[in-house]
Amino acid sequence: MKPTAIGTDLNPADPASCDREPIHILGSIQPFGFLVVVSTDWIVVRVSENVAEWLDQPAEALLGTHLVEVFEGEAVHQIRGKLQSIRGPGQVERIFGLKLSKGGPGFDVALHVSGESIVIEAEPSVAGSTNPVDLVRTLVGRLQQTTGFGALCREAARQMRALTGFERVMVYRFDHDGSGEVIAEAARAGLEPYLGLRYPASDIPQQARALYERNWLRLIADVDAKPAAIVPQVNPEGQPLDLSMSVLRSVSPTHLEYLRNMGVAASLSVSILRGGKLWGLFACHHRVPNHLSFERRSGIELFGQMFSWIMEGREREVDIAYEAHARDLHNRLMSLLAPDRTGFDGLKGFLDELRAIVQCDGIGMSVEGQVTLKGSTPTQGEMVGVVRYLNQIASSRPFTTNEFGRLHEPAKAFTERAAGLLVIPISRTPRDYLIFFRREVARTVNWAGNPHKAVTTGPDGARLRPRTSFDAWREIVRGQSVPWSEADLRIAESLRVTLLEMMLRLTDTADKERKGAQAHQELLIAELNHRVRNILNLIRALMTQSRSEFETVEDFARVVGGRIQALARAHDQITATNWGPGSLHDLIHLEAGAYLGVKAERVRIDGEDVLLEPQAFSTMALVVHEMMTNSAKYGALADSHGTITVELSRDDDELVLGWSEMGGPPVKAPTRRGFGTTIIERSIPYELKGDAKIRYELTGVMARFTVPMRFVSPAPERKILSIKGLEDCPAPPCALSGMVLLVEDNIVIALEGEEMLLQLGADAVEMASSVKEALRIIEARPPDFAVLDVNLGTETSLLVAERLRALNVPFIFATGYGESFVIPPALGAVTVVKKPFDVDALRSACVRDVPVAHAPALSAPSD
Repeated sequence: MKPTAIGTDLNPADPASCDREPIHILGSIQPFGFLVVVSTDWIVVRVSENVAEWLDQPAEALLGTHLVEVFEGEAVHQIRGKLQSIRGPGQVERIFGLKLSKGGPGFDVALHVSGESIVIEAEPSVAGSTNPVDLVRTLVGRLQQTTGFGALCREAARQMRALTGFERVMVYRFDHDGSGEVIAEAARAGLEPYLGLRYPASDIPQQARALYERNWLRLIADVDAKPAAIVPQVNPEGQPLDLSMSVLRSVSPTHLEYLRNMGVAASLSVSILRGGKLWGLFACHHRVPNHLSFERRSGIELFGQMFSWIMEGREREVDIAYEAHARDLHNRLMSLLAPDRTGFDGLKGFLDELRAIVQCDGIGMSVEGQVTLKGSTPTQGEMVGVVRYLNQIASSRPFTTNEFGRLHEPAKAFTERAAGLLVIPISRTPRDYLIFFRREVARTVNWAGNPHKAVTTGPDGARLRPRTSFDAWREIVRGQSVPWSEADLRIAESLRVTLLEMMLRLTDTADKERKGAQAHQELLIAELNHRVRNILNLIRALMTQSRSEFETVEDFARVVGGRIQALARAHDQITATNWGPGSLHDLIHLEAGAYLGVKAERVRIDGEDVLLEPQAFSTMALVVHEMMTNSAKYGALADSHGTITVELSRDDDELVLGWSEMGGPPVKAPTRRGFGTTIIERSIPYELKGDAKIRYELTGVMARFTVPMRFVSPAPERKILSIKGLEDCPAPPCALSGMVLLVEDNIVIALEGEEMLLQLGADAVEMASSVKEALRIIEARPPDFAVLDVNLGTETSLLVAERLRALNVPFIFATGYGESFVIPPALGAVTVVKKPFDVDALRSACVRDVPVAHAPALSAPSD
């Protein structure tokens, strides 16, 4: 390739030099027309050297003259008017049949702006019997009748041949790697077919492709015609004329040699664009020179534009259908993920649904270093290298390749399973990925000649020469998958945005829930503080009121302990309502028994029992507790004479609970509203939409509470529960003896438990505060009996229980969990004592028949 353009400096043996050849400033035009360049003030500054053939004036004589001295005045007027329509440097305007001289022949004129110059190109008009625009309209109508992409291309090639008269017309489509393939062909009988042949990317250099995107049509009328040079070659600033938009631009000598090697004397190329980018070409060949008039070429250009839009519409329909299907699957997947609160990790269960969104053979997800794979993918071990490679590239948008082995050498080992990747980054720190895989598709490519032979030796030495052989050359291409399309990328980007939005919503929801939980926790702490203070005050009142009733300390301790135990039972009853409706009678009796013990009869209930739904039961338990607490502090239960009457009745659609106190000290309305008063007055109206009214009469407190019947159901007939003090229960005989193991992590409770066990007959008590210490005592000397606290802070006593069961040592559990503690089935039946317990509760548990048969080993926590 000899440097023919002005100012070029190319390496003749460098294949890449073709991509740098300045074909837009070759300094000459094809000779079937002429060129005149004027300045903005219409002075002729350049002309083609063949201008004398058309205007009867030598080129040098025209330079420096005004255009009106070259063209007839009316022609200049029309040219100036047409230039008014040009909106930018990439636009070409046309005038057909323009008479440049008075009485002279008509010329077809092309006008465009190049830099600060106006370029006028003219060629003789050719009268035709057929209007090209009308012909194009008819042909386009027939194109629109075709169905299927292949049929559309074949029909377009046939019609283009009819429009141009060229012997061969090919529809040539570019691949992702720049090479091109003939996908449709219409040729004169007897010509060797090119259909299905592929041409390397180097056959059409990059700068030529860029010009094809700017110029829809390029005619080479005669490959052997001598080009007409532009005079002068450079302007006073030393710049050549940019002919990028020229319709007469001359041809690179390398390309002319290429055409001669193919046996082509004339060629016509019409661009096929999609989205403004070069998709392919109509490539037209003729074995003898063939000039088409500018008017006819304009009709052919219009046909190429119409075909591009029809083809783009057909392909767009396919993409739209594909994207619509993907969007439908996408939306369905998001609806499934909407209630999920586990973040990206929760996507692992939906890989099959994600895999259906994008056309692929396998899918993988890497989240915080954990990889999950489905379908045809690399192995877990191979994915380590894949993720490391992905961490090195940009993580802000999807990444695709259909030949991963070319980028990542180890990937060549698994191309059969995963040659192509579409990667969606779903987080940056840490870098997490959703990856779609496509397996290798080995394909046979029929090249038009060997694409790898480019540099040859000619008479002028080693230089890049166009190929001389176009015989079919077969190559098997491996290591590549089906390329990812623009539609695939759009779907991937949409999916990436949705996943990120989902994570933002989950983060926002988690933040709101955290704030709500914090507020709820603060409320619970306030309620807990209030209830603890009430319990402490109640215990103090119980001890104060009880101290004068008994003569001995033992009796005093036994009765007060029994009343505290009643309080614990009342608490268990409240928490138990979470499992179903609870008895309102039982609730009131349990609360009364907690305060009065054997004198619980001071609280009388009139009316049939009912069951309250869990929500209503919990609310009513709080209200009754507060009413009972206030009565014990200030009302009828504050002395030894007062009574409380609770009346249960039904009024329309409401349960009515009437509360009346009599016989107590004079009542005064509270001067300060505490949290307890708020619970009494507002809990039922707020939570149950019922009513609460309380009056502080001098003779006793009066209250009326209503609960909507939707929270109420009839109670089954049974004996009403009556709670009495444990001091009335006869103590069963106790056979406790020998050494007893007490496992308890609280030293105060442990010392009290030791005293109770010694009182019940134990010869010795060994105390342990941890599993390790308890097992050490057992190994040194197995105990005769054991009491095990369930919760030991950071561990449980289940491992100790398993060891005792293996040694046939009887034991019981002591717990503050109430009914929520479930004994593991492997331990069998074990007696449970609820905290706080007293000596009578402990005695009752110790004398029960505890099974000690061997049981299967447990998976208990270690110490």
